[in-house]
Amino acid sequence: MTMFSSLTSVRHAWTAVIAVGLATFSVVTTEMLPVGLLTSIAASLNISTGTAGLMISLPALLAALFAPFVVIAAGGIDRRWILCGLLGLLVLANLACALASNLLVMLAARILVGFCMGGIWAIAGGLAARLVPEKAVGLATSVIFGGVAAASVLGVPFGAFMGDLIGWRWAFGSMALFSAGVLALHAVVIPPLPVARSTDTRQFIAQFGNRTLQRGLLITLLLVTSHFVAFTFVRPLLITVAGFETQWIGVVLFAYGLAGLAGNFLSGITAMRHTTFTLMGIAAGLVLTPLLFFTVGHSVIGGSATLLFWGLAYGGVSVGLMTWMIKAAPRAVEIAAALYVGVFNVGIALGSWVGGEIVDRLALTDTLWLACGLAVVALLTLLAAGRGENQIQ
Repeated sequence: MTMFSSLTSVRHAWTAVIAVGLATFSVVTTEMLPVGLLTSIAASLNISTGTAGLMISLPALLAALFAPFVVIAAGGIDRRWILCGLLGLLVLANLACALASNLLVMLAARILVGFCMGGIWAIAGGLAARLVPEKAVGLATSVIFGGVAAASVLGVPFGAFMGDLIGWRWAFGSMALFSAGVLALHAVVIPPLPVARSTDTRQFIAQFGNRTLQRGLLITLLLVTSHFVAFTFVRPLLITVAGFETQWIGVVLFAYGLAGLAGNFLSGITAMRHTTFTLMGIAAGLVLTPLLFFTVGHSVIGGSATLLFWGLAYGGVSVGLMTWMIKAAPRAVEIAAALYVGVFNVGIALGSWVGGEIVDRLALTDTLWLACGLAVVALLTLLAAGRGENQIQ
């Protein structure tokens, strides 16, 4: 049952929803920023490309640990103030990244990013029902997590573009400024969001027995790990496999971002009514993407087409998976969101770390084979879930 009442009015509800969506956009863009800047940062800090991948895996892993912790530790504190506090920390984290003089300082700043990621994702996931009428909760959730989808597909090209234009340090500085603007917006438009009953550890443990939620978390881990095994190193892949010149990477990644937004929009249309079918389509797309790189991706045109297809396929992951979580635990959305955020970020950390090990020890293109294999397992899991007794429609 929705909690929307006197806390906010319909007139201002969607402004608040958009503000929360911008918060998720800010934190995930900050998370993804190093992907588009990987080679530049590695050269500047005098580290290997594989080691630079720690800038993705470390905050993601910590976000997985922090998400449930923040929900429990938040207790009865007004969610508005928690979001504002986390956005303030995000501003500081971006400034620290921009000023980092060595790997240790950079990773310390990225730890703070991980804390902000876990907290903002987890709190934001349960806010839709408190901001809009019940009939609009699905759409509001799509908007809030649309910020995640948009950042996932636009954060990388933004980083690459800004890095090529004014340098990687200014890319982080720009995100600090943007995050400060989002913080100011929250202070103005987010209504008070007091909590009548805080979440405790027992409620989390109770959801561990939810088999539909368990299945959704497994699918999340497989799909996200599959993507980030290869996508963490998309810049060197485009240069090495497709033969792109460095100055065109930002442009082609921006096109990838647009394709991802289209994928998010298409998935948002179908996910609420046909969740399993939508996720099957996404998984199939992530199976085909590495195969396309090997077959038609050895040219600028073929590589561009493959990257656009990749963006279209992955763009709907956040909306599709979060829809599964809402259906699996409709009376414990904040808990489901925290667990989802945790597993999603474990997938990011695991994918980028394993990908880095493959790049340093084997070959860059071997990341594509593992990405394909994990996506196949996800697709098979979804096919089995579609035939189960408690399947998500």
